Amino acid sequence: MLTLLKIRNLALVDELVWEPEGGFLSITGETGAGKSVIMGGISLLLGERADKGRIRSGETQCSLEALFRIPHAEHINAVLEEAGVPPCEDGELLIRRSITASGNRQFINNSPVTLQLLRKVAGGLVDMHHPEAHRSLTSQERQLDLLDAFAENSTLLANYDKAYRAWLQARAAYRELQESEMANERELDFLRHQVNEIENAAFTADEVAGLEAGWQRARNASRLRDTALPMAQLLDGDEASVLSHMRQLVRLGRELERLDAATATWLSPLEGLVDELCDLSAEVEDYIANLNSDPMELARLEERINLLDSLKRKYGPDFEAICEHLQACRDKLEDVDNREEKLQQLAEEERARKAELRVAAAALSNARKKAVPRLQENFLEHARQLGFRQSLFEVALIPLDEPGPHGAEETDFLFGPNPGEPLKALRLIASSGELARVMLALKSALAKQDDTPLLVFDEIDANVGGEIARAVGMKMRELGQDHQVIAITHFPQVAALADHHYLISKGLTDGRTVSRLREVSDDDRVAELMRMLGTGGSTAEAHARELMEKTLSSSGI
Repeated sequence: MLTLLKIRNLALVDELVWEPEGGFLSITGETGAGKSVIMGGISLLLGERADKGRIRSGETQCSLEALFRIPHAEHINAVLEEAGVPPCEDGELLIRRSITASGNRQFINNSPVTLQLLRKVAGGLVDMHHPEAHRSLTSQERQLDLLDAFAENSTLLANYDKAYRAWLQARAAYRELQESEMANERELDFLRHQVNEIENAAFTADEVAGLEAGWQRARNASRLRDTALPMAQLLDGDEASVLSHMRQLVRLGRELERLDAATATWLSPLEGLVDELCDLSAEVEDYIANLNSDPMELARLEERINLLDSLKRKYGPDFEAICEHLQACRDKLEDVDNREEKLQQLAEEERARKAELRVAAAALSNARKKAVPRLQENFLEHARQLGFRQSLFEVALIPLDEPGPHGAEETDFLFGPNPGEPLKALRLIASSGELARVMLALKSALAKQDDTPLLVFDEIDANVGGEIARAVGMKMRELGQDHQVIAITHFPQVAALADHHYLISKGLTDGRTVSRLREVSDDDRVAELMRMLGTGGSTAEAHARELMEKTLSSSGI
């Protein structure tokens, strides 16, 4: 539920701090007092695009803040954590927006976020209804959503969506190959030329890795030999070599150790040093022996390097890229050469995915069919309480020629408010008053399945009579048992039924018009109901108190 709403410098509101209660809340006030600012502020906090023209005249910035208490915030926390935003602490979600002439900023739990993320998170927190919003009921897609919500089809919908996406992917792959034109001969020749050029070069990863170093050795073979030969001579070339002296040291050391065994501890490394020097001498000799100064070998290596550089210029910056290009060309040729075989494979894949889709669609369709009678009965129960005493309601499931993104059928809600008249699709009902009550009946039917914490109704009781207005209020009061419900209304019959009644008014402060919101109760609430009744005196007061007494009696108080 919404536990705090702060609005600063929005239209006529200079500063509003509201801590709404739970249950059914009504907001009343004279026309132009600023009731729409409440709706506007909540809409902005839900991610509605901000217009700098809504900033209070003479101010440079408008700010809004809302605090929601969410008992089960696991889903929202998952979305926030994925976006790198701190999760809700103790089930509290804080949303802030700042609107200036130069731009807007939005925050969730004091972390800056995009407008897209704000809408994603806030979309499930509040359900807004105003005189035009219930026109969405005429959308067949929206009607199917309502039916699925009533039937609690979330798991079946997820299974269907997964199967539908898999089928679409398989069908697209099949059609792409089926409808694509065969590559012309010139394109095929070019592909084959590229494959042949790379394959004939016959480079391997090992050769490429050592090619540059091999070329450098062959190119500098003479200098390398001139450097290595003196090393070999110095190591073990004659009696003056290092190894000759080391061997003499070893002989003397052995003699010393024979005469004094205590010298063994520090003479023992001598023989190891000799072994290491012998290994080094052998390595140098092998290195000299393998140095190749053959001009033909140097020319061969240069030719291979030039060929590799040529392939790099054509097909990629390195050997790995060349290999990837080669494989891509092979795949294209294979697609052409094995087109019929590939088509058959893709067709079989598409048929398999279509079969899986039919199974998922059948399960979803059966669940919808089972839910239809229950939804019709539940809706009519609420509709008759809202004045449609002899109305008829039917949920028509219309099979589709081909599965769609939402299932194997579409739906049409048919409604007949008057006996003897044929049922009509909701989109053909012109009366906004009737549509508003239909919407309220549907919301009431879905109250247990709808997990939206806050429902906001902005004058949806417009164009209805006094008794029907009271029925509308009663239905909102019932919804208030499962949700926090805010109703902006001009009807005293609705306002009197609220658990909490708030009055918005405007006045002058320092010569400027400002709007104020405060809760009214007892005599103040009676006075506001009298104003809404449009009359004064003892009769109006008695009527207002009677409305209040009916509210208390309907509550069982």
